Amino acid sequence: MNDGQNRERDVLPTPSMAAAARIWAKIGFMSFGGPAAQIALMHKVIVDEMKWLSEKDYLNALSFCMLLPGPEAMQLATYAGWRLHGILGGLLAGLLFVVPGAALILALAMIYMTWGSVPLIEALFLGIKSAVLIVVIEALIRIGKRSLKSIEHRTVAVLAFIAIFFLDLPFPLIVVTAGLFGFFRPGVDNPGNRSRLEHPGGATRLVTTIVVMLGVWWLPLLAVGHYSDQAILSEIGIFFSRLAVVTFGGAYAVLAYLGQDVVNQWGWLSAGEMMDGLGLAETTPGPLILVTEFVGYIAAYREGGAALGIAGAAVTLWATFAPCFLWIFAGAPYIEWICAQPRLNSALSAISAAVVGVILNLSLWFALHVVFSEVIHEKFGLLTIWNPTLESVDWRVLFLTALCGFLCFARHWSIQRVLLVSSLSGLVVVYTTS
Repeated sequence: MNDGQNRERDVLPTPSMAAAARIWAKIGFMSFGGPAAQIALMHKVIVDEMKWLSEKDYLNALSFCMLLPGPEAMQLATYAGWRLHGILGGLLAGLLFVVPGAALILALAMIYMTWGSVPLIEALFLGIKSAVLIVVIEALIRIGKRSLKSIEHRTVAVLAFIAIFFLDLPFPLIVVTAGLFGFFRPGVDNPGNRSRLEHPGGATRLVTTIVVMLGVWWLPLLAVGHYSDQAILSEIGIFFSRLAVVTFGGAYAVLAYLGQDVVNQWGWLSAGEMMDGLGLAETTPGPLILVTEFVGYIAAYREGGAALGIAGAAVTLWATFAPCFLWIFAGAPYIEWICAQPRLNSALSAISAAVVGVILNLSLWFALHVVFSEVIHEKFGLLTIWNPTLESVDWRVLFLTALCGFLCFARHWSIQRVLLVSSLSGLVVVYTTS
């Protein structure tokens, strides 16, 4: 009997809700390091230690979650909780995965807005910005190796980069176009690829789940818009709800859409503040997409102070994570069938390739705004050009970025260690050059 069959046989009986809650809380507090580290942690705990899921079940669920918009690690935890205890178990697992990091991000955002102008804090964040730039580049390389396996996918990535960086086309349009290309690409659905699994059915249950979860998602946001006289809360709710639907490809794809829109279109944050938020999200537990909470807090804070900032953070969290429960609870019974469909897998592959181009755009955009204090946005017909003022280059950032690159790529240090060393080095650089 092979290892996969052994693992199937060794799956343990369902634990009590209280026992499961303790494990989900443990995972929530330990989930540092981004999606890859979080997925590895859950595999170790859920499959190897607790044996709540078999290897096959876990990998099928992971493949399904990668098809979805939003944070795949949080959605994977929600699915595992659903398998154990139904909808209540899924809610418990998903919330415990998010809440520890969300509470910490809110506290850090409040501190940031209160003392962010203190020279000591600014020096720390100079180093964090430099480290985040390397983190994004490292993510680009990692995702590119996984996603760009053919000339076709590399072409999609290049076209996606041109579309968003030079033509300023909206991220959702790029994702939808790539997905349609992959889905309808000739030769995908040949007889050798067709799934032999039967569709699981259950249309009434599916429609009921979708209607109920759409109500859970939108009714609170509509109530906020109706009863609150603060337009910023409605703007935040609509923006992050749209973000939750179109951001396929994980946290860095979210940042590519989020970063430029909140800076250039809405003016809620500066590019530097956006990178500070990403640095905070990198160093705290929970999904990296919690950077959205940082954005929501600051956007609302600037309209009405700390109380409105907390409301903005709450609306952001609701709009970001409520859809994740909808995707999982609606799709969980169909996971095995969905993962066996070649056209859906082809669409995912094309979207993943487009995301590489989008993240390359993010890397260049961040680099320009961190290294140069003045970047001019110019339009020549349909063409968009980002023109940095060479005299505004910050040599401190170049030095710190080179240091972070050495630690990350040559020494293979963890993200947390690189961020710590870079922030402390920022202190040294600032106070020795001022």
